[in-house]
Amino acid sequence: MALLTLLEVSISFLCFSFLFGYFLISKKPHRFFPTNWPFLGMLPGLLVEIHRVYDYMTEVLEASNLTYHFKGPWFGGLDMLITVDPANIYHIMSSNFANYPKGSEFKKIFDVLGDGIFNADSELWKDLRKSAQSLMSHQEFHRFTLRTSMSKLEKGLVPLLDHVAEKKLVVDLQDLFQRFTFDTTFVLATGFDPRCLSIEMPEIEFAKALDEAEEAIFFRYVKPEMVWKMQRLIGFGDELRMKKAHSTFDRVCFKCIASKRDQILSESTNNESSSKDLLMSYMNVDTTKYKLLNPSNEKFLRDMILSFMLAGRDTTGSALTWFFWLLSKNTKAITKIRQEINTQLSPRTNDSDSDSFDPQELNKLVYLHGALYEALRLYPPVPFQHKSPTKPDVLPSGHKVDASSKIVFCLYSLGRMKSVWGEDALEFKPERWISESGRLIHVPSFKFLSFNAGPRTCLGKDVAMTQMKTVAVKIIQNYEIKVVEGHKIEPVPSVILHMKYGLKVEVTKRCNLT
Repeated sequence: MALLTLLEVSISFLCFSFLFGYFLISKKPHRFFPTNWPFLGMLPGLLVEIHRVYDYMTEVLEASNLTYHFKGPWFGGLDMLITVDPANIYHIMSSNFANYPKGSEFKKIFDVLGDGIFNADSELWKDLRKSAQSLMSHQEFHRFTLRTSMSKLEKGLVPLLDHVAEKKLVVDLQDLFQRFTFDTTFVLATGFDPRCLSIEMPEIEFAKALDEAEEAIFFRYVKPEMVWKMQRLIGFGDELRMKKAHSTFDRVCFKCIASKRDQILSESTNNESSSKDLLMSYMNVDTTKYKLLNPSNEKFLRDMILSFMLAGRDTTGSALTWFFWLLSKNTKAITKIRQEINTQLSPRTNDSDSDSFDPQELNKLVYLHGALYEALRLYPPVPFQHKSPTKPDVLPSGHKVDASSKIVFCLYSLGRMKSVWGEDALEFKPERWISESGRLIHVPSFKFLSFNAGPRTCLGKDVAMTQMKTVAVKIIQNYEIKVVEGHKIEPVPSVILHMKYGLKVEVTKRCNLT
């Protein structure tokens, strides 16, 4: 009876929300600020704009001096302070970092990640970060990363693009990039190649589960907690898909862990040694250096794999997709990148032998670097972040925050604020990252937050940038990419900034490579 009553309340709540949303549409409310209705708060206005939620929040924040207090339904747990004020971001991410852990609320929403580095706080986070930094900074891992990326590029992405060009097919470039980064990240994380990137374009259960989980996580932010928990309890909608995704993650990760243990045992018997993927590295980690790492525990290893997959596969794939879409609208930028490649890189960059590739040469591609950063500024792969203070605080903007209150950074909006980036904030201008002397301009991380800031700055930044540059150089040198006429471009509401309808393109091989 209690369950039925709670369900009725939830359904009634949603009906009221959509009715008010319809009323708001018919009355054409103020363009920026949603009405704060009794009981329902500002949720109806948000639901009306959910299809364009990122642009909507950009309008609200631009009109509210970079910080806005969103009021959710009574007892819904959706009240949040949304800010893109660089001073607030620096305060939270750096100068007062200790007061702003991820917190229990974040871990509840991202529970599928378990105790991985994204969810962890305090001593566990310190151990996870210290160990990941040590393993990822090792030269052997760097060589393994480059070898993996170049092999997948030359044996996977290039043959597939050649096939598409020869057959004059229309292809979803977002799908190709997601497959490319899924394969490379899975190899780096586990040592096993799922071979997602091929002409057959097989559906990979784990990759599909990641997409389902990310969308469900996003809607946990905009639904009252009692609603999504009810969905989870009775098993329907986004929460049913989340449950299935969770099961897939467990099954695939545990299978990889078991196979890796067998591989390690076999190699130790035969005195052999294989590439140092992260799973193997963690299984062999010196636990005396850390207090809380437990590599003998399968759940610990599962959480590590999943966290790394979310970080490596989705962010890089998203960034490449938006980058090539922006280039398709800026022919001058493509021309400048090609000229830079021809003048700055030696001929061996074109060699298909990955051992002859010198990643240090990519540092010479200043304009390419600026163009990638522009794509990340305008279309950050992670469009928002969530923080909660452990103690009451006053932000530099003057806003007071209570303990455990929700603070959200909207990275998508941050890159579009004219008060932060200038009147040309909405323009794609790689030149804004380059000085008059031709050097890269340093922009503080609390203004450009795509790689996070402060103690939680992204450990995989250099790996991601190297991978994006290698893919960009290969494609821009050898192919013409044209977006299908009339194809609709729209970001999908999710914790990762994907294109809702993909990026449908036609590919042509370039004959003149000068």
